[in-house]
Amino acid sequence: MRKINQLLTLIITLSIVVGCGGNESSVETILTEGNMENIRAKKKELAAQYNDLEDQIALLDSAIAANTENSNLPLVTTFQTKKEKFLHYVELQGDVTTKQNVLIYPEAPGTLLKVYVDEGQKVKKGQLLGTIDNGGLESQLIQMKTQLELAKTTFERQERLWNQKIGSEIQYLQSKTNYEAQKNAVDQMQSQLDKFYIKAPFSGIIDDIIKDEGTVVSPGPGSEIFRIINLSNMYLEVLVPESYITSVTPGKEVKVFFPVLNTSIETKVRETGNYINPNNRSFNAKISVPNKDGMIKPNLTAKVKINDYTNEDAILIPQGVISENADGDQYVYVVRDVKEDRTATAMRAIITTGKTQNGKVEILSGVSAKENIILEGARSVKDGQQVKILKD
Repeated sequence: MRKINQLLTLIITLSIVVGCGGNESSVETILTEGNMENIRAKKKELAAQYNDLEDQIALLDSAIAANTENSNLPLVTTFQTKKEKFLHYVELQGDVTTKQNVLIYPEAPGTLLKVYVDEGQKVKKGQLLGTIDNGGLESQLIQMKTQLELAKTTFERQERLWNQKIGSEIQYLQSKTNYEAQKNAVDQMQSQLDKFYIKAPFSGIIDDIIKDEGTVVSPGPGSEIFRIINLSNMYLEVLVPESYITSVTPGKEVKVFFPVLNTSIETKVRETGNYINPNNRSFNAKISVPNKDGMIKPNLTAKVKINDYTNEDAILIPQGVISENADGDQYVYVVRDVKEDRTATAMRAIITTGKTQNGKVEILSGVSAKENIILEGARSVKDGQQVKILKD
């Protein structure tokens, strides 16, 4: 630009000199005098000035043309590639469940005499929840225990005599057999009586008391008395497509989002199934769900993202900069030979892509780290074309 300004100043000065004529005679004066020698001399003088002006104008035209050429170059923006950690996730949906979510049924028929817990109450494994009328079995057990004590005393005496070589062997064996039979009878009666005492099968929360005191109950469907749930041992069940059978394995990292709770947790795959369902070509995966605050409930729906692939040194580029030619090859434009005025050459690079996540594509080949790829303006350039890089 400085050179152009100097040329303009020179031309303006020459124009003024020509226009004013300096100390020499003007064209009008020479023509009035009619001296042909002076006229020819003036013409020669003006021709020289004209040729000089033409040379200056040619220089100006060249400078303007060069400036115009750069201004018409495609404008692009670029970004530099780098190696970074790439985590790919398979996105699925699952439902919260627990094996410790059961209905408690009576094991013996009778009237529900007493309920010892309330809904929402925490209970421990083996804790008494309710009792059923045993129809006098408890009184029978007391009598049988009394008979057992007698049989035990008789056997112990016979055993002492037998050890002293007193009495017959048959008396000893009869007392032993009677004692063992009576003991077995008491154990059986105790086991029968225990069926009338309803106890917690595991530690948890009484979610529902279904039957009221005084209700006649019996084993079988329709006679459930309590629902007990343990919210500390929860997990998600997810159906995973069979194509991920080698990449979704126990121990893989998982991100879980519960839309209803607006809560996210990070956990791991606990176990995977060994059976492919032929109807939907999927296998089952169980994902542990920590539930410290107890807000996560059975059958709650969750969005699940399982990390099925990790690349510690991946090159990632935006999906929008990738184009495809008629042969199906994918390519991007990289800039080379960047000059001080930020002009450069756009070169087409055929690439091989890997997995895609959140609009970013993994590049397996064709582009290396620390290369400048055209981000904006890639659709308007051609291979080998000069471009102008805009500043960030």
